[in-house]
Amino acid sequence: MDVWKLRLSMFGTLAVIIGLSTLVFAAILLLFSTLDLVTLGILVVAFNIGQWLISPYLINAIYRTRELSESENPRLHEIVENLSRKSEIKKPKLMLAQIPIPNAFAYGSPIAGKYVAVTSGLLKTLDYGEVEAVIGHELGHLKHRDVQVMMFVSLLPALLSYVGYSLMLSSMYRSGRRDEGSGGALIGIVFMLFSWVLNMFILYLSRLREYYADRHSATIVDNGSQKLSEGLAKIVYTTRNMKRTKMEKQTLSAFKALFITDPDHAEADSAAISSMMRQGDQRLVQEILSRKLTAMDRVIEVFSTHPNIVKRLKALQEAS
Repeated sequence: MDVWKLRLSMFGTLAVIIGLSTLVFAAILLLFSTLDLVTLGILVVAFNIGQWLISPYLINAIYRTRELSESENPRLHEIVENLSRKSEIKKPKLMLAQIPIPNAFAYGSPIAGKYVAVTSGLLKTLDYGEVEAVIGHELGHLKHRDVQVMMFVSLLPALLSYVGYSLMLSSMYRSGRRDEGSGGALIGIVFMLFSWVLNMFILYLSRLREYYADRHSATIVDNGSQKLSEGLAKIVYTTRNMKRTKMEKQTLSAFKALFITDPDHAEADSAAISSMMRQGDQRLVQEILSRKLTAMDRVIEVFSTHPNIVKRLKALQEAS
């Protein structure tokens, strides 16, 4: 995917999200000139912003992360330092997550600072060249302020959803004529439908920003496209073959949008490349490029925060 087309697609999607939200909020103000809805909106926004501000502390607790000292892994610190300089951003704190699943993620907030975390499983599964490409991807998220962008756009459907639920519940307990209650419930359903539509656009925006971060890694890492392609393939293949308890699956899903790949889609993604993994890295790349996506692949992708693995690796090859 061409970088300018990618940027235009992201800006266009943002414009649609903001435009739809503005239209709905204008309708809310026209239909309800009450303080209650305004108060509700302020509370929802305040709650989501507060959650964003403290989210790094929650992530550290959920994924058992700790800061990785330079003495423990000087090579990894050198990689982060070098790629941060190439990305023209301040070096984030390097964290280690005690998770056997190979993955990595970037996160942060104004009060907690910026972090890049790698899992213990990632360091065991990938060689340092592939780890370097994965870190380049995560630094791309920090450079492009993806955490802030996705937090901002996620506020909009959350607010619509809360308003919709509020209208439906109030209509159930409202005293008076039945037509008034049914009208409020209908409007609440409409708002919730708008929330669902906005979420579809937000998922699309999330997938675009994954492509953008991939391209950033390909730009700042030597032979980055090949290294990241091979790293992603190994992550998906290894994740699929690891047994996870129900609790581990729920824990990993809590902030899966942060990960470089979606653990929940590892099995489907791996089905496309598992046979290729045994044929060597070069053969793997050629097989992926020649594979055609099925209708089911496209449907699954629509509801995912991450692009289909085959499309993603093809985009990396084009970037090279």
